Amino acid sequence: MTAVSTPAATQITPGVWEIDPTHSEVGFTARHMMVSKVRGRFGTFSGTITTAEDPAQSSVEAVIDVASVDTSNEQRDNHLRSADFLDAEKYPEITFQSTGVRQDGNYWVVDGQLSVHGVTRPVPLLLELNGVTPDPYGNTRAGFSASTEINRRDFGVTLNMPMDGGGAVVSDRINISLEVEAVLKAAA
Repeated sequence: MTAVSTPAATQITPGVWEIDPTHSEVGFTARHMMVSKVRGRFGTFSGTITTAEDPAQSSVEAVIDVASVDTSNEQRDNHLRSADFLDAEKYPEITFQSTGVRQDGNYWVVDGQLSVHGVTRPVPLLLELNGVTPDPYGNTRAGFSASTEINRRDFGVTLNMPMDGGGAVVSDRINISLEVEAVLKAAA
């Protein structure tokens, strides 16, 4: 896993930031038939980022609606929602709750607990602060990119459809990429 430099990470205003789902994306990539990559996203999610004077004291929490999975193919999306994969009926949400933020050399990592398919595992997100700016409506916005890689089997998503020549129809490794725009909430 490669990390992303974040020299501006200490320039963010402390406070509670609400994720703007209209200007954010929760995406994933999986190998298909061992020769191509299929990309998908979740259309419904929410979360907050709480930043502190000391970035290491910051936190993140997010909730993703499993039924909102979209790979631009209705048949595949329905299969992903089924008990063969994410089982949206039994496990309607994917959640992430940070357990710490740490600097690793010139990089930032958000450690946390990711819950998928009823299984919770520690997952590190490599973080980049893309910038902070005022918007035309008097709000302050911040942009973040984050990424990680998980093994779907670690989360109990174990369907294996082997191919005649070796390998599997769907890879075990899933790359997750986040593009997040968040709005600083007014102080109460």
